[in-house]
Amino acid sequence: MRFLALVCCACVLGIAYAAVAKKSRVIEPKPLSDEEPGTQEYDHEAFLGEEEAKTFDELPEEESVRRLGIIADRLDTNQDGKIDKPELMAWIKKAQTRYVEEDAEAQMKSSDTNGNGYVEWTEYYENTYGHISEEDLNREDNDGSFSYKKMITRDEKRWKSADDNADNSLSRDELMAFLHPEEYPKMKDTVLDETIEDIDKDGDGFVNVEEYIGDMWRPEDGGEEPEWVKTEREQFTISRDKDKNNKLDREEMRSWILPDDYDAVDAEASHLIYEADDDKDEFLSKDEIIAHHSTFVGSQITNWGDDLKRHDEF
Repeated sequence: MRFLALVCCACVLGIAYAAVAKKSRVIEPKPLSDEEPGTQEYDHEAFLGEEEAKTFDELPEEESVRRLGIIADRLDTNQDGKIDKPELMAWIKKAQTRYVEEDAEAQMKSSDTNGNGYVEWTEYYENTYGHISEEDLNREDNDGSFSYKKMITRDEKRWKSADDNADNSLSRDELMAFLHPEEYPKMKDTVLDETIEDIDKDGDGFVNVEEYIGDMWRPEDGGEEPEWVKTEREQFTISRDKDKNNKLDREEMRSWILPDDYDAVDAEASHLIYEADDDKDEFLSKDEIIAHHSTFVGSQITNWGDDLKRHDEF
């Protein structure tokens, strides 16, 4: 999911990518791990992170099992003695988005200058752009690809999308949506708008094949077109351009950059239940979780390792 935030950041800054590099515009969850799905290595890295996984290896097994039991109690939110898939998914999702909460907390701390628990637009503007000179604010690059004015306009649009009650100030939850729109369904149209704005160089509201390719690859003088670029041209014609009019409209762009056919959290919850559900009742008990300690110690069930290492909570 952090990858998704970086994609949106790149959209805001209008970064020019290397001529030979392939850039993806698809807004999808960050892979939980680079390891093979279904393996213990995948679970361990997916739910702890590589560095936290190394740290967790140093925790005595007896103590980690004890703390995992406490976490199992927390998973059972309705206290019926068993953990179902939605409860497991809710916990994993919370752990997945912890960095979003931390990012919002940091922004709240730096921007909420009047201390009222909200970030007002004027506070955000001053914290983000207040140090920039008037000359720089009005300057544009020669090719028009970057300007602070464009960044501010984009921020204003995104701000309004995140501001549910339209009071021009953002609560903590609204601020999370503003900073990481890729994580929030209500912000999908905003992500789509920003992406189209980046790619649609002629401003006609559509993305033609040259704009599509140009966003991923720019030829060097005399450089030969890589094979993957030829494949992308074919992909544009065969798969992306559904109505075959040689350009992508808004809905065709949506189906490209906002795929919704895979849910990594759902898949991982199913996997954990499959691994630990010894009685095959489609629920997990505390005993089953502890019995499969080696499966869960590296999972986001442990909130990137923080829950198992935070002594004051255990």
